[in-house]
Amino acid sequence: MDLEILKIASETHNCKQIKHFTHFSKLKNPLCGDEIQIQLIIERDKIIDFGYQGKSCVYCQASASLLSKLSINEKKNQILKICNETKSFFEGDFQNVKEKWSILNKIFKKKNLARKECILLPFKTLEKIILN
Repeated sequence: MDLEILKIASETHNCKQIKHFTHFSKLKNPLCGDEIQIQLIIERDKIIDFGYQGKSCVYCQASASLLSKLSINEKKNQILKICNETKSFFEGDFQNVKEKWSILNKIFKKKNLARKECILLPFKTLEKIILN
């Protein structure tokens, strides 16, 4: 187990329930059973608060933790770009994620390809919110 992944997953500041959220989505990974829900407060196309909860592996938890940090105070269109770039990484474009989102390089590594669906689950859940 990668100690950096464990450290990231243990950063649970945004692992919370938001009482008066404006947007919500929940997805389940049919391959492994990971489940995550994301609650957001969005005002004027900007993510003001981000809460996530789930029953998931450490890779999914680490991914959700990093994504929550990146998303707060960002416009929805910027978050959609992040979601698209992360998918392209796992489709074979192994160039580093853009410098602005370089924090994601901590989990987006070739050695984590086998955990692709676990890592992408929070991104897919957030993308579902933004596209609806």
